[in-house]
Amino acid sequence: MDRYGGAFEEALDGARQQERHYQLLSALQSLVKELPRCAARERAAEGAPSPDCSHSAPFCTHSSFQQRLSYTTLSDLALALLDGTVFEIVQGLLEIQHLTEKSLYNQRLRLQNEHRVLRQALRQKHQEAQQACRPHNLPVLQAAQQREQEAVEHRIREEQRAMDQKIILELDRKVADQQSTLEKAGVAGFYVTTNPQELTLQMNLLELIRKLQQRGCQIGKVAL
Repeated sequence: MDRYGGAFEEALDGARQQERHYQLLSALQSLVKELPRCAARERAAEGAPSPDCSHSAPFCTHSSFQQRLSYTTLSDLALALLDGTVFEIVQGLLEIQHLTEKSLYNQRLRLQNEHRVLRQALRQKHQEAQQACRPHNLPVLQAAQQREQEAVEHRIREEQRAMDQKIILELDRKVADQQSTLEKAGVAGFYVTTNPQELTLQMNLLELIRKLQQRGCQIGKVAL
């Protein structure tokens, strides 16, 4: 009897898993229809930078990504979401991303403040020097100050360029980390890539997961 009871429980659990998979798959199929033509372009229209949809990706259209998000892809994604672990992973990755973006933003803001202070100090220094300068020496002083100002502006531009490169590299590393983590978690469509079309596909998959999470489509809460 115990053997039959155990088999019955296994069959019941399998049926529940199938039902949850069906509900998640149905929800994903419904959400795919709500995807924007290109989420990256839509974010760009809102003024948010995104490397996921470049001008070199002419096929970034709603229909093409609907085709990429096939039944098999969505079914595999639903399977990966069954036990709720992927929801937790995605939430953790988003929190890390937000903290990283905030840190990088603050670093750039501090650099801009330092440059503003530097310019103000240089301006005051030049004004005081000109006030104390004899009139016949003023042209020589102004020429020297012009060279100094140009040198400072060159330094500021180089520091800003270095900061922007650091930000881009750090964000690229975070994207690669996210891709690798989700690939190891068995989430369909995720692997380390810099291809703009693949990045947009992955971004759409993340958007689907995020929307499911918002709607409570997790383990034990699969009803929309």
